[in-house]
Amino acid sequence: MSCNACMVQDLRFEVKADGEQNCRMFSSVAEHLERKGVLVEAESDRFVLKEGGMRDFLDFCRDHMEAECVSFRAGDEAWRPIAEAAEILDSQWIDDVIANGLVTCHAQPILNRDEEVFAYEMLARFYREDGSVIFPGEIFGAARKRGRLYALDRLCRMTAVRFASFIDKKAFINFIPTSIYSPEFCLKSTVQLANRLGVDPNRLVFEVVETDKVEDTDHLKRILAYYREKGFRYALDDVGAGFSTVELLSELQPHYMKLDMKYVHGVSTDPEKQKTAEAFLQQALKMGSVPLAEGIETREDFEWLRDRGYQLFQGYLFGKPASIAEKDRKVIS
Repeated sequence: MSCNACMVQDLRFEVKADGEQNCRMFSSVAEHLERKGVLVEAESDRFVLKEGGMRDFLDFCRDHMEAECVSFRAGDEAWRPIAEAAEILDSQWIDDVIANGLVTCHAQPILNRDEEVFAYEMLARFYREDGSVIFPGEIFGAARKRGRLYALDRLCRMTAVRFASFIDKKAFINFIPTSIYSPEFCLKSTVQLANRLGVDPNRLVFEVVETDKVEDTDHLKRILAYYREKGFRYALDDVGAGFSTVELLSELQPHYMKLDMKYVHGVSTDPEKQKTAEAFLQQALKMGSVPLAEGIETREDFEWLRDRGYQLFQGYLFGKPASIAEKDRKVIS
């Protein structure tokens, strides 16, 4: 069973107003909303309405009320100026993407020192019902605005596990730790799906993304401990930005650590990037983690990193993300 955060439900907006003029109008506004069938509940200075009535109310508010004194919130979010409601309404399209599962996976190879495929990173690709592509920045931005980050992350994670069942290599699967309320509940469906598809947990590597935004490290530890308990592996991306202390890295015990591509591009000729890459390598080895360099585009950078001791490599030099179409599912393995 999915929790409410993982499901796409109609939004409800709570609206409150200050100011004498606004308060005088509130009762008549509430009556109008009730006649339209979009009012959920009402008090003297606030009411709750369905999303279907929010656009009309927003237009009315702009024309006839002191909009700067009107606030709203969706769910348990903080109160916000009513003018910001428009961006939530404009992002409603993401509900269709999630509800209809309009996502697929592309796979980018990760190679070992002998340039043999060791794993694939599963990268979500989104599209609208008309087939047009939605870029990740756009869809995750919309998910944050509408409070759909939890549902979107779950959709991506489950889709990646399904596609991972078509390949016989390890699969790196991104996840956003701040989207997970409780690992015991939020990740249970992921474990069940992997078991149902016969995917060996040892083949799945869950990669923490947005590491620079992780503030509750205790929560992250619980998530990673759950993955480890279930037999999965996990990786940390851009370690320097989000996990800068040796003590924290020692507690997290990542199986893989990724060197960010900004330190990879041109590393063979850039002394400053070389210092960072070497320090990262030593830190990974000290933690017992496998060092992985991503974003490799030239042989010079690859050979420099390989000669220094990096063990895994990813980038356009070895292959761009490619779709796992029906006809390719056996080929890619």
